[in-house]
Amino acid sequence: MELKDFEFDLPERLIAQRPLPERDSSRLMAVSRETGNIEHRSFRDLPGFLRAGDVLVLNDTKVIPTRLFGAKTTGGKVELLLVERINGNEWQCLSKPSLKPGGRILFEGLEGEVTGRDEDGLCTIRFSGPLDLEKTGKVPLPPYIRREADEADKIRYQTVFAGPVGAVAAPTAGLHFTDSILDEIRAMGVLVRHVTLHTGPGTFMPVRTNRVEEHRMMKERYSIPKETFDAVDSAKKEGRRVVAVGTTSTRTLEASLSKGFDEPLLEGATGLFIYPGYKFRVVDALLTNFHLPGSTLLMLVSAFAGRELILKAYADAVQEEYRFFSYGDAMLLF
Repeated sequence: MELKDFEFDLPERLIAQRPLPERDSSRLMAVSRETGNIEHRSFRDLPGFLRAGDVLVLNDTKVIPTRLFGAKTTGGKVELLLVERINGNEWQCLSKPSLKPGGRILFEGLEGEVTGRDEDGLCTIRFSGPLDLEKTGKVPLPPYIRREADEADKIRYQTVFAGPVGAVAAPTAGLHFTDSILDEIRAMGVLVRHVTLHTGPGTFMPVRTNRVEEHRMMKERYSIPKETFDAVDSAKKEGRRVVAVGTTSTRTLEASLSKGFDEPLLEGATGLFIYPGYKFRVVDALLTNFHLPGSTLLMLVSAFAGRELILKAYADAVQEEYRFFSYGDAMLLF
């Protein structure tokens, strides 16, 4: 497969720059994998597509304000996205512009020294003291949102069920949920369970190879509570559906059970890259947002529902002027 097989034309006006006033007022495109039928609905209609006994799996990672701005000692501006703390005051980061080992960066009240750089393009920076990210960090909005993060993003670029801290990007399919919709879903007899995958830049890094199979995903840390595994295990044995909310939940479930249900890997790091030809072991239905052309996320949903059906659905979404990407509308593949 080639990268061009996953390209499509997307007018820039359809890239959502802000969330809608209400989380659950997004649109929902419901796509049947069996019949190819496409319905245009509201996210508030989601419970009507679920069944008693389904297991709905949410990624409960919490986004941390990891975007920092500083300056080189020569005066040039530097933007950092902190990816993961290695130890103490040392972090792995993405930088703009690229930084070389030995370089120094000045921040408000702090200084950082670049101590290394890896093959994924991440640099390691040792800060002169502890970072107070709640005070100095900014919400790490993705680059296709062409504005600075504001106070509203601190709430809206976070799911209502966020818990364990560690993501540098929101699990965006979960942003549509409200407490009331989750209560309605639970009242139907749907089991709502959580996994945690701390979304890193690997989920969103562009594919830089023409041949899809040659792309390598950066690893991201995940964990699955035993009660979630038990619910999923029972559902699969009893023929009930596992409904994953988001590509991150999907990758977590599939990676953790790659060796089967008798050898679950409930904690670790995964670089699982799902593209057409992948055989799903766990997930039966997938709720997701609309993704970038040529992205690994688009490849994952194409693996789940078939590339031709997905590209047809995306063409319909463009024609119907759905909102795309993080703050955009939702798609249910079932």
